Amino acid sequence: MAEPAEQAGCPVRLRILNEKARPPRYETRGSAGMDLRACLDAPLTLKPGETRLIRTGIALHIADPELAAVILPRSGLGHKHGVVLGNLVGLIDSDYQGEIMMSCWNRGDAPFVVEDGMRVAQLVLLPIKRARFEVVDTFAASRRGAGGFGHTGSA
Repeated sequence: MAEPAEQAGCPVRLRILNEKARPPRYETRGSAGMDLRACLDAPLTLKPGETRLIRTGIALHIADPELAAVILPRSGLGHKHGVVLGNLVGLIDSDYQGEIMMSCWNRGDAPFVVEDGMRVAQLVLLPIKRARFEVVDTFAASRRGAGGFGHTGSA
């Protein structure tokens, strides 16, 4: 198994809501994301096309409004088994304190069994910049302008 990363970084409060829950952790020094694991009483079969919420048994309170967390799919589950996040990307605001849930969608053509403790998604903390909108009558011209989808070419 890979060497876990050192305990450093910004403080985030973590509550263990189920004694079987496994806290997220960085698996290597170079990991950008922490694995989120299923916290289940029994294996859960995701039928093709089905979407289910999967518990993690943990809750976070980021508290710092300049941070947020995103829940991302694990590339291996998506590529090999067709299991991705039902909402594609989950967002955890700094003031959310409830249980972290993973919306899992089986877009594949075979049933997939989620076991207790299985690594299902990844959690990544990101810096947040809050917008302050300035209402204007026009924009300064740019090379792209209002060009839409495919406007910059195909290659």
